[in-house]
Amino acid sequence: MVSDPRHMTLKQRETLTRRYTTEIALLIGPDRDIPAPDVNTNSQTMAWMMDTYSMHAGHTVPAVVTGKPLSIGGSEGRNEATARGAVYTIIEAAKHLGLDLEGARVVVQGFGNAGMFSAKLMAEIGATVIAVSDTAGAIFNPKGIDPNKVDAYKRENGTVVGFAGADQITNSQLLELDCDILIPAAIENQIGEHNAPKIKAKIVAEAANGPTSPEADRILFDRGVFLIPDILCNAGGVTVSYFEWVQDLQNLFWREATINARLKEVMVKSFTDVLQMATKHKVNMRTAAYMVAVARVAEATLTRGIYP
Repeated sequence: MVSDPRHMTLKQRETLTRRYTTEIALLIGPDRDIPAPDVNTNSQTMAWMMDTYSMHAGHTVPAVVTGKPLSIGGSEGRNEATARGAVYTIIEAAKHLGLDLEGARVVVQGFGNAGMFSAKLMAEIGATVIAVSDTAGAIFNPKGIDPNKVDAYKRENGTVVGFAGADQITNSQLLELDCDILIPAAIENQIGEHNAPKIKAKIVAEAANGPTSPEADRILFDRGVFLIPDILCNAGGVTVSYFEWVQDLQNLFWREATINARLKEVMVKSFTDVLQMATKHKVNMRTAAYMVAVARVAEATLTRGIYP
């Protein structure tokens, strides 16, 4: 039986979360694996997990999870971190391509945490969001959509569909719109062989995990579409999760401005490292990101040596 949290009561979700946490308690810990929120989970889920683990430990262990509410050891800036990190990489990609973000047309697939904040942040820097979507459908207005108004509408109606001043389109049509920046921020396997030749964006920024297939990667690269891979683009969330873990261990918390500045430093350096690798070896950005990662692990392994 598959449990869909969207159709469960708050108490049912709490019971399921606490039982699941109990079952995996041997695998998680502040110095082991550390869960964080993702699809269909949120800060409340993390609070239940932290509390359950702490009850078994006999004392409060805030560093066992990240993405918690601020009142129990969460970090400033964590909620927007995935989107903010993605936008930092988009800014760097635009500089590389010579693309002016003022008035740049942006399409966002998925209007959950990552997609909603990505749309808002892109609008803040002067871009024009022309289309967004959620699981119920997509809306489009070539003159622009106010992400803040769409967010308010969705909170009241449960979907972006029906938002006044925008036409309803399909998810397939949304991905193939004529735009400058496409931000897949929903689920995996959205861009494949079937639609990669129809993607018109100059930049594809993967705020979601695995939205592009390997075949589509090659097609987009051959067509000159600049793709920022998920392993780089959406790393802002896990980066600020790391910041939260550090703060919990120290019991010393940072201001949001400090967190955002440190996040920007990490994301810009990571983008630069990957771009340099891609340019040097004439490969796409995803391959370059893997090459950077493997090189770092290999160097560390060689430095540490082999025991015994």
